[in-house]
Amino acid sequence: MIKKQKMGFYEKWLKRPLDFIFAFLGLVLLSPVLIITSILVRKKLGRPVIFKQHRPGYQEKIFTMYKFRTMTDAEDKNGKLLPDEQRLTSFGKKLRASSLDELPELINILKGDMSIVGPRPLLIEYLPLYSTEQRKRHAVRPGLTGHAQVNGRNAITWEEKFALDLEYINNITFLGDCKIIIQTIKKVILKEDITSDTSVTMEAFTGNKEDV
Repeated sequence: MIKKQKMGFYEKWLKRPLDFIFAFLGLVLLSPVLIITSILVRKKLGRPVIFKQHRPGYQEKIFTMYKFRTMTDAEDKNGKLLPDEQRLTSFGKKLRASSLDELPELINILKGDMSIVGPRPLLIEYLPLYSTEQRKRHAVRPGLTGHAQVNGRNAITWEEKFALDLEYINNITFLGDCKIIIQTIKKVILKEDITSDTSVTMEAFTGNKEDV
C-alpha cells in the first residue's frame, strides 16, 4: 500500500463523483467528435482505431488505457517496429497536438481507472525505476491531465515532471483541479509542449541520475 497524507473533503468525497459526472457528460457532448475522429483514424491509419495499452494506476494496479491510435504499424525488414518518429504520421501529429487522441480515456474515468486530474499514467516498465518518493504518484488515480502537463508536459525533464506530480498529490483541492483544467484547455488551444527537445514524444525514463 502506497500511503499519502490525509485526504481533504474534496478528494475524499467529491472528486470521484465529479469525475464520473463530467466524464459521462464529456462522452455524450463530444460523441460527434469521437465518431468523426474514429472514422478518420480508420481511414488514415487503419485498424484498430483504439490503441490499448496496460498502465499502472492507483496503488500500481494495472489497467487498460484507451487512446485513438496515432501511429502506423510499419516494421523494418526484420519485423521490428520502426522508431516512433517514422511511424507517427502528419495526421497522427495533428491528433496529438489537438489532444483528440486522449478522448477515449474518458471511458477509463467512467470505469474508475483514472481521474480527470492527476499524474499521467506511465509505462509498466518504469515501475522498478522509481524512487520511494516517485512511487507516491500512484497513491492517487492517474489523470487525463495533470499538474506536470500544464507546467511543461513533454518539454520538461522526468525529474521535474515527478516533482510536479508529488506537489499535486500533496495539495489536491477543488480550485486547484479547476485551475489545471482551465490551463489544459489553454495548452490544447495553443498546442504547447507537445514534444520534447529531442523527440516527437517524451524520451523513455531510464532511472534517476543518482542511480546511474
